[in-house]
Amino acid sequence: MKKSLLAVAALGAFASAAQAQSSVTVYGILDLGYIGQNQRVANNTAAAGGGTVAKSTTSQFGQSAESTSRLGFKGTEDMGGGLSAFFTIETAITPNNQNAISSSTGTANRQTFVGLKKNGIGQFALGTQYTTIHNAVSATDPGNANNMQGNVIYDKPGAYTTPVNGTAQGAGTWAFAGNQDNTSYTVRANNMLSLKSDTFSGFTGNAFYVMNNNNANQTTTVTTGAAGTTAVTGGSTNNNGFGAGVDYTWTKLLVTANFQQFTDKGPYTIANNTAVYSVNPPAQGGYGGTTVYGTNVKDNQQYYAATYDFGILKGYLQYVNRKTLDVNNPNTYVARTAQQIGVRSYITPTIESWASVGTGKLTVSSASAGANTIYGSGAAGSGSNAANFSAFQLGTNYWLSKRTNLYAIYGQQQTANQTWNNASSKLNPTSYNTNNYAVGVRHTF
Repeated sequence: MKKSLLAVAALGAFASAAQAQSSVTVYGILDLGYIGQNQRVANNTAAAGGGTVAKSTTSQFGQSAESTSRLGFKGTEDMGGGLSAFFTIETAITPNNQNAISSSTGTANRQTFVGLKKNGIGQFALGTQYTTIHNAVSATDPGNANNMQGNVIYDKPGAYTTPVNGTAQGAGTWAFAGNQDNTSYTVRANNMLSLKSDTFSGFTGNAFYVMNNNNANQTTTVTTGAAGTTAVTGGSTNNNGFGAGVDYTWTKLLVTANFQQFTDKGPYTIANNTAVYSVNPPAQGGYGGTTVYGTNVKDNQQYYAATYDFGILKGYLQYVNRKTLDVNNPNTYVARTAQQIGVRSYITPTIESWASVGTGKLTVSSASAGANTIYGSGAAGSGSNAANFSAFQLGTNYWLSKRTNLYAIYGQQQTANQTWNNASSKLNPTSYNTNNYAVGVRHTF
C-alpha cells in the first residue's frame, strides 16, 4: 500500500514538473477576399477657378481587409512561485505577394518581445511592441481595428497620389488629400520597455519607455566658403518616447485614458555662429514599426474611450487627439482630433454586426516666412489651414465555426473645406470622397 502511494506521489510530482515546462504556440490569421474602392477628388488647378474632378475605381481579390494576415509564435515558461517568462514573435503575411512573408520594413515585424510576469504584481517586456494607445483602441473600437475605410480613430484608407494644384500628395504630406494612413496615433514602436500591472480594485496600469539614442559626437566637417564662412556639423541623434495609460472596469463598463509622446532630435549645422537644424516638417504617420516620424519633431498623442455592454448590444465612445510639432519652433505643427460612436451586437448566434460614425478636424500651421514646406508646393508663404472630415462604417461577420467566418464591410469618408494657400494664391476649397467595400473569408489558427 505504501509503495502504491509513493508511486502515485512520484507520478504527481512528474506531472507537475511537466506542466511547469515551457510551451510554444503557433498562431496566425489568413484573411482574403474581394476588395473594391471608389475615389472622387474635386479641386482647382488655377487661382482664378476652373475646378476639375478626378475619379478612380479599383478592385481586386485582395488580402487583410478585416484583419492583417500574420504568422506568430508565442510561449510561456512557469518558473514557480508565481513567476513566469513569456515571448512573442509575429510577422505580417502577404498571401498575394511572391514573398508570402512580408518584406516591408515598416510592417513586417508586427511584434517581437520577451518579458517576465509576477502574479499579483504585473509584468514587463522588451522589444518591438504595441503602444498603450493601440492596446486601448483594440479593446474599445467597434470595428475591432479592421483595415477598411470609414473609421476615424483607426483610419486606414489607401494612398492617394493624384496631383492637387500640380503637386502629388501622399502619406506624410501637409495637404489633406484624403490620405489618412493611421494618422491618429503611433501603433507600435521599436526599442520599447513596457510595463503592465495586475488589476487592483478594477484599475489596470500600463506604461512604456522607448529609447534609441546616439549620444556620441557626430562627424565634424569644417568648410570655408568664398565669403570666408565656416560651417561645423555636430550634436547628437536622440529618438525616445514614453506613454502611460489606465483602464477601469466595473461590471459591464470599461473606461480607458492614455497619453504617449515621441521625440526625435537630430544633429545641427553651425553657419555664421547660428545653429541650423535639419529641415523636415512635422508629419503624422505611425502604422509601421518606426519609433518616430520626422526629424526634430515632438509628437503628443491622447486617447480616451468607454464601452458599455447593454446585453443585446455593446456601445462605444472614442476620442483621439494628436499634435506633431517642430521641437525648435512649436508654432509649426500639424494636429488631428477625432471622435466616434459605435455599436456591436450578435443579431443571431452566428451573425455579428457593427456600425460606427465619426467626425474630426485636421489643422496645419507654419511660422515660416520662407519656403512653404507646409503644403509641399515650394512657394514662399506662411499661414495655417484646417479641414473637416467625417466617416462611417458598417460590417457583418457570419461565423461558420469558432475560427472561421465570412465577412462583409462597407466604409465611406470625406474630407472637406481644404483651402490651398501660398504666397501667390488662395485656391477654392478641395473635397475628397472615398468608399471602400470588401467581402471575404478569415481563418484564425
